[in-house]
Amino acid sequence: MSGTSTENDGQGMIVNPKPTADNQDWDGDDADRADRLRFEEEQAMIREQSEARAAKAAAEAKKSEAEKEAAKKEAS
Repeated sequence: MSGTSTENDGQGMIVNPKPTADNQDWDGDDADRADRLRFEEEQAMIREQSEARAAKAAAEAKKSEAEKEAAKKEAS
């Protein structure tokens, strides 16, 4: 028998099971569902943090603009 084979025997390959005809609503196992839930929660947290940073930056820009206007009024 030869040490090399052109036939793909599936060794070292990732195999994702497909739903069968009697189980069309297959949604993966508990680990797949937990991964999706964790990913969704992380995405929500990232979105909240970015919105908070944007709001903080807008508030700081508004405050800075107000301080510049106040300084102009005092100078005149």
